[in-house]
Parts: sequence; C-alpha cells; structure tokens
Amino acid sequence: MGWGNIYKRRLKVFTLALVIYVDYKAVQKREKWFSKSKKEALWQRTHERNAKRVLNLMIEMEGLWVKLGQYLSTRADVLPEAYIYLLKQLQDSLPPRPLKEVCQTIEKELGKSVNDIFSHFVEAPLATASLAQVHRATLRDGQEVVVKVQHEGIKEVILEDLKNAKSIVDWIAWAEPQYDFNPMIDEWCKEAPKELDFNQEAENTRKVSKNLRVKSEHDDINHVNRLDVLIPEVIQSSERVLVLEYMDGIRLNDKASLDEYGVDKQKLVEEITRAYAHQIYVDGFFNGDPHPGNFLVSKEPPHRPILLDFGLTKLISSSMKQALAKMFLACAEGDHVALLAAFTEMGLKLRLDMPEQAMDIASVFFRNSTPASEALENVKSLADQREKNMKFLQEKMKLNKKEVQHFNPVDAFPGDAVIFIRVVNLLRGLSSTLDVRIVYLDIMRPFAESTLLGSIRTEPALDSQWIYDSPIHSDVEAKLRQLLVELGNKKILGIQVCAYKDGKVLIDTAAGMLGRYDPRPVQPDTLFPVFSVTKGITAGMVHWLVDKGKLKLDETIANIWPEFSASKKDMIKVHHVLNHSSGLHNAMSDVMRTNPLLLCDWEESLHRIAQSAPETEPGSQQLYHYLSFGWLCGGVIEHASGKKFQEVLEEAFIHPLNIEGELYIGIPPGVESRLATLTLDTEDLQNLLEISGRPETPSSLQEGNLAEMASGVPVLFNTLNIRRAVIPAANGHCSARALARYYAALATGGSTPPPHSPLSKPPLGSHVHVPTFSSFKQPKKKLRIKETDNPDTPTKKTDGLRRRGCSNSNSPNNNKGYNIVDINIGNDAQKSIKRIFSSPKIHDAFMGLGDYSNMVIADGKFGLGFRRFNTAAGNLTSFGHSGVGGSTGFCNIEHNFSIAVTVNKMSLGGVTRNIIQLVCSELNIPLPEEFSRFGEKGPDMQLNLSL
Repeated sequence: MGWGNIYKRRLKVFTLALVIYVDYKAVQKREKWFSKSKKEALWQRTHERNAKRVLNLMIEMEGLWVKLGQYLSTRADVLPEAYIYLLKQLQDSLPPRPLKEVCQTIEKELGKSVNDIFSHFVEAPLATASLAQVHRATLRDGQEVVVKVQHEGIKEVILEDLKNAKSIVDWIAWAEPQYDFNPMIDEWCKEAPKELDFNQEAENTRKVSKNLRVKSEHDDINHVNRLDVLIPEVIQSSERVLVLEYMDGIRLNDKASLDEYGVDKQKLVEEITRAYAHQIYVDGFFNGDPHPGNFLVSKEPPHRPILLDFGLTKLISSSMKQALAKMFLACAEGDHVALLAAFTEMGLKLRLDMPEQAMDIASVFFRNSTPASEALENVKSLADQREKNMKFLQEKMKLNKKEVQHFNPVDAFPGDAVIFIRVVNLLRGLSSTLDVRIVYLDIMRPFAESTLLGSIRTEPALDSQWIYDSPIHSDVEAKLRQLLVELGNKKILGIQVCAYKDGKVLIDTAAGMLGRYDPRPVQPDTLFPVFSVTKGITAGMVHWLVDKGKLKLDETIANIWPEFSASKKDMIKVHHVLNHSSGLHNAMSDVMRTNPLLLCDWEESLHRIAQSAPETEPGSQQLYHYLSFGWLCGGVIEHASGKKFQEVLEEAFIHPLNIEGELYIGIPPGVESRLATLTLDTEDLQNLLEISGRPETPSSLQEGNLAEMASGVPVLFNTLNIRRAVIPAANGHCSARALARYYAALATGGSTPPPHSPLSKPPLGSHVHVPTFSSFKQPKKKLRIKETDNPDTPTKKTDGLRRRGCSNSNSPNNNKGYNIVDINIGNDAQKSIKRIFSSPKIHDAFMGLGDYSNMVIADGKFGLGFRRFNTAAGNLTSFGHSGVGGSTGFCNIEHNFSIAVTVNKMSLGGVTRNIIQLVCSELNIPLPEEFSRFGEKGPDMQLNLSL
C-alpha cells in the first residue's frame, strides 16, 4: 500500500467521523424545538442517514472496518434499529476477489497448483469476508473441504486501519471524555494482527476442539463434559491458506431456513452460550469474535451449532480466569466484596469507592438478553442507569456538570477483560438478533463455579501449595503444618496460625483458600473475620484510655456520656461493661432478627444502646454481652477520648505495634482483595442441631430455627456493609500475625515485641492502613521516627521484663522441646522497647485480679473485657478472647507466650482446639481449659465440643 492510498484512507475515515459527530451534535441542539412525536422521527432520520454513511464507507474500505461493522451489527440490544438493519449486510459476503489472485495465493503458500491439490475447486466463493474468502473444494482423496484464502495485501490494510481507529478513539476521548474506549482499541491493536496468521488459527481450532471434546458431526454426545457443538477438522494450513473439513450448515441470519428445518433457536443460542462459557471459565482460551457470520447450524437433527473462525482467540492466565469467574458469581449473588476483590485481581482500578455503582455496571454484562424489538427500552434503561451513576459521581467528587462529563472513574482497565466484554456483548447481540431471551446467570454459572471449586484440592497432602510457601520458624511449626495436612480441607478451608514466645516468632503459617469460591491461597497478610475475638481488642482500647488517664474503670458511664443516663443506667460503671455485668446483655438483641443492617449505622446504634434499659442490677450477674459489649465500649471510648473509634484503635495499637493494614474493626475501601470469605462446616452444623437441646448450649441457641440462624451468620458477615461497619463486638478483621503480636505485647504488660519475623512475606506493617484512590490528592507523607530509634524510650534490657510473667533469654523454657531458627532482626530492634501500657498492674486489670477483683463477678469467666483461662491445675495465667466459628487469640503471661488462630470455615472449634493442644504440649505450656476436651468453655466456645 503506497503512501497516497494510506493518506486517502485516513482522510476518508476522519472526514466521516467528523461529519457524523457534527450531525449528532446539531440534532441534539435542535431537538428541544420539536414535539415528542417529531423528536422520534428526527432521530430516526438521523440514525438512518448516518448508518448509510457508515455502511458505505465500510464496504469501500473493507479490512478492519468490515469487522467493526460486523460487531456493531450484532448489538441489537443497544444500537438503533437503523444501524442493525443496514450493518447486518456485512455479515453476508463482500464483493469477491478475482479467482486468479486466489489461485496464486494457494500455489505460493502450499507449493502446488490448485489442480494438483484439488480434484474439484468451486470458483464462486461460499463467502467473502474482511480478511479472506472461502471456496468449497474436493481433495484428491475425495474429501469435501473448504479453503480459506487471505486477501492479497490485507495485512498492510489492517495495520493501517488499526492506526486510524486508534486516532479516532483518542479524538473521541478528548471531545467526549466519558466515552474513552482506549483500553478496548489498545487490546484490539494487540490481538487483531494475530488473525493474519492462518497457521495460528489452525492451532487455535485444534485446541478449542480438544478443549470442548468435539470429535465429529456423527458422534454420539454422551460424555458428561462434552458440549453439543461441532468444529471443522483442520486438514492443512499455511500463513495465508487454511483447509478445513466441509460441514453443510445454515447461516444464522437465514431465518427462513432455520424455520424450515425446525431449528430450536432458543436451544441453539443456549448451546452456543454454554460453549463460550466453557471456553472462558474452564479453558481460559476462547474465540474472541462470535458474530453471526462465524456460526452455522447443522442441517441434520439435533441441529448442532457449528463454530467457525478461530483467528481472534484469546488466552488468559489462570488468575484472570478465576477473577472473571469470581466477577460473574459476584454479580449473580450481589456480592460487593467479591466483585471489588475480582476487580483488584484482574487489574481493574477505580478512582473512587463506588461499590453499588460498580455492581450495577458489572451486572449489565450478565443481564438477561432481550429481543431486538425491545432494544429501544433497553437503550433507555441503560441511559437512565448511566445518568444515575453520573449524578452519583458528581455528588461524590463534588464536580459540576461539565467537570463530571470529563471525569473517568476507571483508573486502569485490564486488556484481557476487553476481549471478554466484547464476547459477552456479541453473544448478547446474537440472542437479540435471533429474538430469544437468554438467562446468562443460569447458563454460565455452572462453568464459573467449576472453575473456582475445581481449584480447591480434596487432598491437601498431595498439594504442596495448600500450605502457603513460607520458611519454617521452628520444629513446632513443622509439626503444626503436618497436623494441618492431616486435618485436611474437609475441616479446613483457610487458616492462619501465629505464635510468639519470649518476643520471638515461633509460628507463622498460612494454609488453604480464601473462600469456597475463591481458590487463591491464604497468605500471612490475609484478613479474616474473627467475630468476638474483636472484643479482646476493644477491651484493650478501654484499658489504654484508662492507662492514659482519660478514663477510670470505676467511673459512671453517664458522667462521660450524658445520653447514657436514660432508662435508669446512671449506676452503670465502665468495669460493669467490661465484666459483662452491666445488665445490658440483651440490649439491641432484636436487631439481628428485625433489621440486621442497622448494625451498620454506628451513630444510630450508639443512640439506641444509650436509650436501652438494663434487665438486671449492675454488678449482680455476669451475663455475656454478645453484641451490646461493642457499642457500650465504643461509646465510652469515643466520649472519653473525644476521637473517633478507629482513630483511637490506630493510635493505641496499630501504629505502635506496626501492624498497619492487618487489623481493623470496620474495614476501609481498598482491602477487599485480601479478605477471607466465611463459610459453614455443614457436618458441624448437623452436629450442632443434635446437641441444641443439651443443658450446656446457650439458651439463645435453643430457640427458633437454629439451622437457619447458623447458616445466616456467614452470609450476613460476608456482606460489604457489615464488613465496613464499626461493630466492636463482632466484626474485627485481622491476620493471625497481627493478632498474635497484639497479645504478645499484652503478655509482657504492654512492651512492644521486636519486629516481626523477616521470613514472613509480605512484611507485617508494609500495607497502607487506609488505601487511597487516585482521584484524591495524596497527602504528603510525614516522617515518622521508628520506635526502635526513639531516644525517649527506655533502653534497658530489663524494661520489658519488669512485668509479671516476663522471662529473659536465659529462661529454661527456651530449651523445652523446641528449637527456633536463628533470625537476624537487626541491631536497631534491640536498642529500645516502647511500652503501650505503663501501669505495673495492667495484668491484674485485664483479668480482674488483685486491686481489681472487686470490679468483677467472683469466679466469673470474664475479667475486665477478657476471657480468663484457667488451667487444669486451677492456675490463672492466661487471658484472651475467642470468636464463634473457631478463631481465637490469647496469651500466657507466665510463659511470655501468645498465639492466634484465624479460620474462615465456621465450625464447632475442633480444628482450633487441636492446634492449641499441639502447640501447648510441644512448648510445655499449661493448656487453657477453653481448649481442652472437657474443660469449661467461654460463651463463644461453649459449642466447641469434640463430637
């Protein structure tokens, strides 16, 4: 192609684009002067006028523009009828190339003349497309074939057209920023040239046929995994010639023949959709060009679809395949957390937090298809939704109408997703063209589910990746990992275990999967929902304020929270709440039954808890405050500190312990991709039903439909609204290593442990605690002096040993049955140790002992906010908190030991109990009764019975 022709093509394309743009803009200005009925006629004429312009230019230019027209002609669900009516002509044959040119190409490519290869060659082509034309022929051995021959010089034309298309898209993005199609054209520029190599198309055809288990037109379809589709066999190929098995079929746009043969169009499109769902979600290798011209229907019953033309075929990675499957299932379930996680996994970045809008937009791709007759209503519905989303952006970003038109909420769009979206849209257009309704969520779901479920192994012992690949810190950890493999994923879905001993990391293990539909591996920085484990963190915040002189344990709550004095609560003190003896154990207990989402409204929850009335006299009985504990403590924390709850959490523990990004009570936007998803151990649920009548079962769990209640908990706590809410009694999200580090600090009376093990990756504290979006200006980072370099902190080695239960490096416990890998954490870590608490009696305060014993119910399970763990010998040296389902965290102050276990498969606690028993046994640490076979359990562990 000479420069003259290049510039001539370029000029024609840009001129037409400008003419059409100006035409539509002019009509937009004029329509306000017309009545409603005349407006419709005005727009109809405009669409017809411009559709003719587009069609004429595409026929003249051929090449890439024909392929674009074929794509647009299938979008009957969104494009005006005039475009569909005219552009569908491009699905038929274009003017054929001369036979002489065809024969020359065959001879040049295959090294033989047409007569030497074929006994018969039909001169008139079956079809002429944008890149090639197809002739029917008979090989010398008598086999019927079709011969696909690439047009002479088409490669140069396609490459030039891509440049022109890219320039037009750039111009549109500049003129109308809300229509930025650059990610799509960029991906097309990368993929389209691959169609020019017919050797590659031949290999693609073989691969797809093998993946779909297609054999022949006369095969009996009985195999459970085989789809009822046909693909021609590849006979021979070169770069520009492809010889395929001939299959006699009906074109999809030949509606008269389809009716004549009695083809079930609904079943036909459903089977095509299934074939593409298999290619995308199961194989990760799919045809990116499913327009009607690339299908035939076999004339013989059962009229199977024949899949053609695998030139534009997309290969995606296993992680992208899983992300697409997760996105699909997230839309099917309305799961905002999974959707945002899928976006992160596939590399789609947003410039602001917009979960509801993201769900609306993503769900558009998988909505039920509609017949072409409903295209106008469909377009209007999409326009209304777009207007609604634009209004949200305008309000969220505080933009005026002009500014919001130029704001693109997408910061980065993955190229791999472009072809996927194109395929989904083409399939939708196909169903509209054939006037059938397709429920994509039903048809494609089994394939998406199989992709995710199929990645979860049934035999972890045989899968080295089941336990996250990280170095072993000690021989105790090696034994623990063997135990996890033995327990297997029948009892474990995802799990983390971390333990500190004498300030050193002894165990930091992660294993399993993030969720039932999320086969990504659990890593050390994965965030698990830990339910009532959260109470131990919230209680620590109250003690921190007391230690800082902001609050007193014997202070009447109404003194710092005036609203709280309502309903005769003026005698309730801070220690009553921490000891679960305030009499407000049932406050707001009706919320979970009547309006669970009220849990997400922090201010309303505080208001309601302040208005609630106690059922028993303060200090008279210890009755577990399942949910009310969090709001009571939360209100005290905010009123005593004058700060928001999460600000106090960060100041008290997150920053001093360097656990940024791994401990939250109410997650921020941007961490969804690291969240573990809760599921229920169905075997344990059955056991739970069997023991629901036992005396030791809490009365609250003996009422109503226990199965329904238990099944509903993970569903509710998996939702984005609940995860983001501040519920200080129940919705903490953390990693085991962050939780174990927290309790390691409490074990020493408040001394921060040395830096976490460098073997643990990514490093603890390396995440930004509250991620930001690119739409907002990044604040300048403040220089924060590391704790170990602070000259004001004590430097004596004995400072961390002054509190009860601390042992020095010469403790004999270091030599009792375990060895720790020698880890160099740097000299700076030994310079100083910063303290979170200054009180020498902080352990007594935690457990309600000594001077604080008059603040707790004698012999009660709880001290001041923490569960007190007795041993079989009756010693009281451990405290912590467990959560329903199996997660736990606690420390032993006598042995300077802490451990945390986080799980996402909610069970009766057998896994956690086995882990604690093993670790305590190996370290010669007395086993807390909470985790023994027959010992007394706390409220969140009462159902953790060995059955």
